[in-house]
Amino acid sequence: MLGSKLSILAGRPRPLDGVLAAAGRVILGKDKEIRQALACLLAGGHLLIEDLPGMGKTTLAHALARLLGLQFSRIQFTSDLLPADITGVSIFEREKNEFRFLPGPVFAQLVLADEINRATPKTQSALLEAMEEGQVTSEGQTRDLPRPFFVIATQNPAHQIGTFALPESQLDRFLMRIELGYPERSAERALLAAGSQRVQADQLPAQLSADDLPALQREVAGIHAAEPLIDYVQALIDATRQNPAFQHGLSPRAGLALLAAARAWAWLSGRDMVLPDDVQAVLPAVARHRLRSAQGGGYASAEEIALLIRSVAIP
Repeated sequence: MLGSKLSILAGRPRPLDGVLAAAGRVILGKDKEIRQALACLLAGGHLLIEDLPGMGKTTLAHALARLLGLQFSRIQFTSDLLPADITGVSIFEREKNEFRFLPGPVFAQLVLADEINRATPKTQSALLEAMEEGQVTSEGQTRDLPRPFFVIATQNPAHQIGTFALPESQLDRFLMRIELGYPERSAERALLAAGSQRVQADQLPAQLSADDLPALQREVAGIHAAEPLIDYVQALIDATRQNPAFQHGLSPRAGLALLAAARAWAWLSGRDMVLPDDVQAVLPAVARHRLRSAQGGGYASAEEIALLIRSVAIP
């Protein structure tokens, strides 16, 4: 049993404990969602936050950028936004008799793509190369993006007016998709008493610097996944391909994403080994936006993912 092989990193420094605590004081009552967001960034992935307007999606992105010491850029997606508004343009300088490239807002370490599904598919696609390759090709020249590079995109529910559904190829670029949801009554009461948290998020002191993140990501990538654990991940992936509740199963890339997210979740829990509990904890955020329900074609439901987990035996 994998559980019998649990290894605790006794006394190991927890450099992100301060980040979790500080973010929790701004995004009230959403400790699990904050941890999911951090796990996504530690795994080197991009994050999609989908929920109704006013739920704290943008505030969470601001808070993480401040706490992690990342250069931050925000892009407000609208129906008239053009790809060049994201990637940048070249202008002609008469004095030098040459073109000079003006980088767009995508040239930042953490890019907030706010309300990404309010832009047209052509504009949405401007992020594809950046998210997959960490670079931008414009006018025949390829330019590297800063390191580290993360995209946090917010998305309004598809039934709202003026939205364009993200294609599967775009959704697959996001390692995880989460929802914040309504706050619990006590957290909402505290929020109403304190007022808007946006100003507080903008004033958060950095807990880390951007130079610290690559080392943390390497540590996360080194978290051990035993052979039985990998067998379990593969069994879950196979189950999605055989399950009639889904239109299609998870791809190999989704399997890699699941394992990377599980490693990050184990690291945040203070362990040097991935357990099935870690896989189960991140599976909904990794899989739901990659699986289409056979009933209606929307995202796989939380209930369908829960049934999937129960259907696969733990080694």
